[in-house]
Amino acid sequence: MYEDVIKRKNEIIQKAVGIDYSKFEIEGIAFDYDRMMKEVSYSLDEIRKIQSETQVGNTPLVELKNLTKLVRKISKLGKGARIFLKDESANPSGSFKDRRASVSIYHAKNHGYKGVIAATSGNYGAAVASQAAKYGLRAIIVQETFDSNHVGQPEILEKGRACEAYGAEVVQLTVGPELFYYTLKLLDETGYFDASLYTPFGIAGIETLGYEIATQVKSRYGRFPDAVLVTHAGGGNVTGTARGLKKAGAKTKVIGSSVDLRGLHMASDHDFNRKSFTTGHTGFGIPFSAYPDRVDVPRNAARSLRYLDRYVLVTQGEVFFTTEALAQVEGMMRGPAGNTSLTAALSIAKEMDEDQIIVVQETEYTGAGKLPSAQLTFAKKMGVIVKNGNSIKEDVPGKVIAIPESIEQIGIIEYPLENLKKSYVKESIKAYGRSKFSDVEKKFMAEDTNSNSQEIDKMLEEVLKDGKA
Repeated sequence: MYEDVIKRKNEIIQKAVGIDYSKFEIEGIAFDYDRMMKEVSYSLDEIRKIQSETQVGNTPLVELKNLTKLVRKISKLGKGARIFLKDESANPSGSFKDRRASVSIYHAKNHGYKGVIAATSGNYGAAVASQAAKYGLRAIIVQETFDSNHVGQPEILEKGRACEAYGAEVVQLTVGPELFYYTLKLLDETGYFDASLYTPFGIAGIETLGYEIATQVKSRYGRFPDAVLVTHAGGGNVTGTARGLKKAGAKTKVIGSSVDLRGLHMASDHDFNRKSFTTGHTGFGIPFSAYPDRVDVPRNAARSLRYLDRYVLVTQGEVFFTTEALAQVEGMMRGPAGNTSLTAALSIAKEMDEDQIIVVQETEYTGAGKLPSAQLTFAKKMGVIVKNGNSIKEDVPGKVIAIPESIEQIGIIEYPLENLKKSYVKESIKAYGRSKFSDVEKKFMAEDTNSNSQEIDKMLEEVLKDGKA
């Protein structure tokens, strides 16, 4: 049964998504990304109309005046950019992922599907379930919830309850490859629409977020923001936001931010319950940037290296600190996962001039895990040391969570984009089983990494040299 389902995965996915990906293929690794995004999805105006019908979008842009003051107190004279927050908790299910789900569910309804299926840890599942309820469709959420001892994280369990509250059926699994198998099996059995995170529908839904940020700042202050901080996981958030900024005419710097969980494996039964963040971390941000097409659809519409200007990491302890700071200084209870990019903003704002504007692109949650206490208590139960200290120096993923004692201890870890681009080339060699690529393929690789063909040649040479060494 397992082998039969996996063997037919392309057939199942094409029927469940309704996209003939083959018509966008060019040669080998190369496909026509721009054509796919233009032909398959909807225009920005159409999406804005679709989202307005289900109360998605047009969320508030909030200036975090008190946090900006705190940052300026520890910045050099004339430094400390104004920090703004796009409050995505105002969406129906409390997350920016309502934007992502809205287009997929609209498309499913208008193409005769009776229901939708999504594989997710929960936030996106709640968004899918909420939108499905609005359109009268059934929803099945497949959730990776437990380790082999059937122990589930409080955050993930609460997200599952949120999905159920919207009327969805939730299928909860242990960590591992069964998530993909069961999703395929359910799609095959039900004939439901695959509301994948990685289709053009899902990415286009987030474009309105970038567009709103640009236009809201421009209408208030007569110019576009200088930087937008985006929590980076599978790449859809970065891709959609950046595309929306561009469509508004903004040349804003796009900075991705992930929680540093390097050393913990995404699919490890042992590591699963030793990470306090189930999304927005390096376990997604790094591998999905380096090899975007590792997803459930033939071609991933989320391609972050095309759009990232900078990539930084923050620690678990810093995010927990920022979550409390936002609540106690600004009176907004959000996160913690939604506060990843805000944590980075507190550090990056110190580099920028005080008349510059930095926008934190989302703060989310489905009503689950807003307080750090549940995750920290669970971390202790799993043998993780929780203490006060300098996070950058003392945080050890899976072993130690060091929570800063003051805002001065908030910092960032630079992750060079050159490293990600080189990893992209390395993963391409591995995926296609060859080290030589045609000029057409190298042109695509250059576009996919925001590089040029000469840089691709150089990286190919370096990767091959490193391999021989």
